[in-house]
Amino acid sequence: MCVTCGCSDDAEVKIITIETTEVAVISSQNEHHHHHTHTSPKDTAIAHSHNHDSHHVHTHTLPDGTVVTHSHSHDSISEASQIHAQVHSTTISLEQDILAKNNLIAAQNRGWFKGRNIVALNLMSSPGSGKTTLLTRTINDLKHQLPLSVIEGDQETINDAKKIQDTGCKVVQINTGTGCHLDAVMVEQGLQQLNPPLNSVVMIENVGNLVCPALFDLGEHLKVVILSVTEGEDKPIKYPHIFRASEMMILTKIDLLPYVQFDVQRCIEYAQQVNPQIQVFQVSAMTGTGLESWYKWLSERVRNSSQVYP
Repeated sequence: MCVTCGCSDDAEVKIITIETTEVAVISSQNEHHHHHTHTSPKDTAIAHSHNHDSHHVHTHTLPDGTVVTHSHSHDSISEASQIHAQVHSTTISLEQDILAKNNLIAAQNRGWFKGRNIVALNLMSSPGSGKTTLLTRTINDLKHQLPLSVIEGDQETINDAKKIQDTGCKVVQINTGTGCHLDAVMVEQGLQQLNPPLNSVVMIENVGNLVCPALFDLGEHLKVVILSVTEGEDKPIKYPHIFRASEMMILTKIDLLPYVQFDVQRCIEYAQQVNPQIQVFQVSAMTGTGLESWYKWLSERVRNSSQVYP
């Protein structure tokens, strides 16, 4: 799926329309023989073709235009392996290329949202933080005030999507297989299945992961990071990029504070240390504590949706 985070290239991404149980496969890369091109840091294209067998012949075109054809076994160390290393040393450029392509689709998604006056939020967290519980509570409490739709991201199962469907909300499930995050192409395809109404809210519940989701723009209005008090208060400084990329942090499960060792103030200080502008809400989806502030913020964003996207 991507070099950037180490997702498997064999990942098969499925989009499942819960209402009809229709399944669409949008990504499947299982070929062992392939031709691909790397872009060097100086934008030089380096193309080569090879089999992933233990012994093979392949050709490299080096940055200076030299064509090198050689045969070697991956079990031996030779001059050929040094040439191979030279070509495959362009990992950073390949990562940049992947993100650039993703950002192009994300920009198209953003334009799609803007044209339909839709506020889209990318909800990110580690597994078990309470994203789905917060989401179902939010939908149940606001469904008569705000039109909401959900793109649900998980590696496998439609369990969370069924919970969303039980609220009466329209939902599409994206199963990423071995992939650890959603990307802009998945969201683009998911939106085609979801077809959210004009002047509405789309909640994108990303795959549970505090690393890779922060790297991939989906075309959302903003990123929201969710952290539960059952996790460590130092998560913002352990995983700074996702907190730096988010406009908001929602602290969940605060009803459990009497039973866990969690310093709320220190957690907020850590979050503000990596992102001084981050907004913080403290909520309990079980008791309802703090939800009014979250709902007020969300409603105001929808009312001012014409100003959401630049």
